[in-house]
Amino acid sequence: MKSPTTRTIQLFVIYLMIISLPDAALAKLNVVTTVSPITNLVKNVAGDKIEIEGIVPEGTNSHTFEPSPSDIKFLVAADLLIYNGLHLEIPTEKLAKANQKAGSTFLKLGDATISKEEWQFDFSFPKSGGHPNPHLWLNVAHAMKYVELIRDALVSADPLNKAHYEERAMRFNTRLDALDQAIMKTIATIPEKNRKLITYHDSWAYFCPRYGCKIIGAIQPADFSSPSPREMARLIDQLKAADVPAVFGSEVFPSKILNQIGKEAGVKFISTLRDDDLPGEEGSAENSYIGMMLENVRTMADVLGGNAESLNGIDPKNQ
Repeated sequence: MKSPTTRTIQLFVIYLMIISLPDAALAKLNVVTTVSPITNLVKNVAGDKIEIEGIVPEGTNSHTFEPSPSDIKFLVAADLLIYNGLHLEIPTEKLAKANQKAGSTFLKLGDATISKEEWQFDFSFPKSGGHPNPHLWLNVAHAMKYVELIRDALVSADPLNKAHYEERAMRFNTRLDALDQAIMKTIATIPEKNRKLITYHDSWAYFCPRYGCKIIGAIQPADFSSPSPREMARLIDQLKAADVPAVFGSEVFPSKILNQIGKEAGVKFISTLRDDDLPGEEGSAENSYIGMMLENVRTMADVLGGNAESLNGIDPKNQ
């Protein structure tokens, strides 16, 4: 009878070690996230090593979202809660803290990415309210920092899969770096006089300083109500004075007001910019953070007179 090889013995020893582990060591990490871009970043770093639940539904206003009673079961079971912070998910954070299980940890990505000196305030997020603009992830350099923070949190909570998380984070950030450079090249093709954004919701406060465009206004007030006739008149005058080609809405917020403002100002109304709503159907290549950024920048380039060819080599699919 042939004696077992050293390799066979090693594999048998590993098998015995695995089956002798307690159930807690074999169970996957339970991770709860909030908005879709953050959920997607976590999935790209973690792969199949975790159980993940993103509790903010697609197409929902994340600023006013409150978890439903059915979400409590996810928060109670969470080993790790990963969310944006910067006051974006206050109801979720309160409910999670009230139901936090022993040993679980919370990761506020935005708070760990920029300092208070770097906070941006604007029409939708006035300084008087004390809550900064939270949309850091629309700046890809900040999203890369998010990936590093997610990697470190996963490694800390699940050290057995350290190499897995580190390798996937490195590979994903290489792709995000290529996306970041392609966005810069694309925005640079837009005529300088057209590199201006007026939007329904102030989502682009960290995008424009990174990529060389200027925000000239937003329509939605800080309390997320509809703008008053006086505010609408101000924006129409602002659009005419700035001589911009278009006004941008979003997939989440209503468009009738923007359409009216666009008509009265004589500019195009574009309703498809996304700040936290991923494009495409779940499972499709474009249903990803990268896919969202590609669609947004292509839309800007097409409408504002630029060329989006630099984006053509960027693969949107999840890894």
